[in-house]
Amino acid sequence: MYVLEDIIILGIETSCDETSAAVVKNGRHIMSNIISSQIDLHKKYGGVVPEIASRKHVELILPVINQALEEAGIKADQVDAIGVTYGPGLVGALLVGLSAAKGLAYALDKPLIGVHHIEGHISANYLEYKELEPPFICLVVSGGHSEIVHVKDYGSFETLGQTRDDAAGEAFDKIARALGLGYPGGPLIDKAARSGNSRAVNFPRVHFNDGSLDFSFSGLKTAVLNYLNTLEQKNEKFSVEDVSASFQQAVIDILVENTIKAAKSTGIKKIALAGGVAANSLLRAQMKAAANENGLNMFYPSPVLCTDNAAMIACAAYYEFIRGNVSDLALNAVPGLRLGGN
Repeated sequence: MYVLEDIIILGIETSCDETSAAVVKNGRHIMSNIISSQIDLHKKYGGVVPEIASRKHVELILPVINQALEEAGIKADQVDAIGVTYGPGLVGALLVGLSAAKGLAYALDKPLIGVHHIEGHISANYLEYKELEPPFICLVVSGGHSEIVHVKDYGSFETLGQTRDDAAGEAFDKIARALGLGYPGGPLIDKAARSGNSRAVNFPRVHFNDGSLDFSFSGLKTAVLNYLNTLEQKNEKFSVEDVSASFQQAVIDILVENTIKAAKSTGIKKIALAGGVAANSLLRAQMKAAANENGLNMFYPSPVLCTDNAAMIACAAYYEFIRGNVSDLALNAVPGLRLGGN
């Protein structure tokens, strides 16, 4: 691919509960990456409240953009294009970032580039590993997504497997709430599990008879809740650490197994992780061990790049931009946007 030099992209991300803006040069060099999280705001509700998230984005979007530009040491008119998440996500939240991006693009007469949120997560690996190039297999796992993606080229994707019900991160949040651990569930279960016995309870792992690489976590979630309810009815105590470890092990086992299967079936020797759950310590360790055992190269972003952030959006926008893919100002938010291939 012919790569232009010194292309500066301003990225904007507001798909859920992080307000983020970043400046990235040449697709790989982070000049700034400002993330304002709303976790403390939503914690008392046990999850993200869409209306509250949208209102907070409105309050924070311009200060966050200004801080990103200031930290990068550039003026707004020095960016070459503006990349923004337009889906999937919470529609109200998406519209805040999209409106800000469109306003800047119009005022500055700069190209607007709509970015798929999942493409952004995948692109976080390019920021972490300057040498990484497609093709590779990427497991994208977060609160809203669980997908195995064949990254054929920049901007070209094929979904090989996906959840048929709950996302892995969603299951973590629900079980954490049932255990009284709080929100967000992923890091709290990860922490509790380190002191627990992952073999204490044999929770189910779902495999599909048709050979599909899809996931299903609703049955696992129900099994854990039934286990807790049964003990409660008998007035028996349980170990939060053991249940956390056993539940987490069941999730990680199937994530790793299906990802390795995807790599073997395609003959691709590189696998990557992306999304919030990619920060899970057991997932990283177990996937790394499985990769080594099967002669595969393993990649995963730093924890700050696993969460929703605008640097990954700017990175993805860069590769769209150099291929001539730009959006017009009629671009709208698409909350249920599917990841497509070119």
